[in-house]
Amino acid sequence: MKFIISTQEFNYLISKCFNVVSGKATIPILSNFLLEVSNNELIITATDLTVGIRCCTEVKVLEEGSTTLPAKKLAQLVRELTSVNLEVKTNANEVTEIIADSSRFKLHGMSKNEFPSLPDLEGALHFAVKQADLKDALFRTSFAVSREDNRYVLTGTLVHIFNGQATFVGTDGKRLARAILSIDIDKSFTGNFIIPVKAVEEIFKNLNDEGDAKVYLMTDKIAVETSNVTIITKLLSGDYPDIARVIPETAETVVALHREELMSLLRQMSLFTVENNHSVRFSLGDGELRLSANAMAIGEGKVSMPANYHGPILEIAFNPSYFLDILRHTKGETVILGVTDSYNPGVITDKEMTHFVTADATPLFVLMPMRLNEE
Repeated sequence: MKFIISTQEFNYLISKCFNVVSGKATIPILSNFLLEVSNNELIITATDLTVGIRCCTEVKVLEEGSTTLPAKKLAQLVRELTSVNLEVKTNANEVTEIIADSSRFKLHGMSKNEFPSLPDLEGALHFAVKQADLKDALFRTSFAVSREDNRYVLTGTLVHIFNGQATFVGTDGKRLARAILSIDIDKSFTGNFIIPVKAVEEIFKNLNDEGDAKVYLMTDKIAVETSNVTIITKLLSGDYPDIARVIPETAETVVALHREELMSLLRQMSLFTVENNHSVRFSLGDGELRLSANAMAIGEGKVSMPANYHGPILEIAFNPSYFLDILRHTKGETVILGVTDSYNPGVITDKEMTHFVTADATPLFVLMPMRLNEE
């Protein structure tokens, strides 16, 4: 194997693949990148046996071939090189020489024969979607997935396909985020696909704001392909909770709130909460929303902001960190908060919402209330 590549392009490609490599690989070769050159193209592959990534670029191929190289060392070395181009060549003993101007480096690799091959996508059901739309759906939902292994099925983002729509859902049981995309697929096709959070993060990082992505659906895997990157992941197995039972059908009270102002006030209030009582009281009164929090060891804080509400005082408590997370994943100048009483979940959207929480109010976020403490 022998090829010439721009140092910047090589570094860019390696950095795209690097996060997939397991830091604690049980099989030594999983700590390596697979490099293959043929037809004026370099393909770099990495896998941890759950998530796999394949990146390709055009290079000047002097001799076709393949090898695997230690990912961490290669990434660290290429990052430090300042030459414009690199010459990379591998001998029969899997020793790869990297030539950068007058500098020469040798890395010991392993044969590609031991490297696990990524699944073949030939014949898999697939559909095309705008990269920007897919990126937005993942951005809106993946933050809400559980980070606790004991809720295994909730550690991934659900993609539910039904009637020509893909519904993306993330939840950890305390909050829920949902986004819906219309997709060009046979309307009779139905399926649930739970994508591990690591794969979601890799897919998100490799999506652009222009162009289409191809999504491949298999019984136990899903793949996303762009012009030069393919990410394939095994799916999480298990039954995802019925989210229809969690999303309230109606909200008695609907108020519009300025997003940036609410975020600022919630950050202030979170300073007056403690680990075992991380809640802020929301009090809707005549024309305003009052926020308050108190902790014996710290003190108390009270703030207010205008709200388009006129009615009896309505009180509910929320975790300020969870509410802030949701606000960071909305995009409008104002957000719409729908609540019914102190005991039922609140619904947040950044689009208009009537008292009926309808399916077209997407993206949509649900936040479980906390127990109201006596003032």
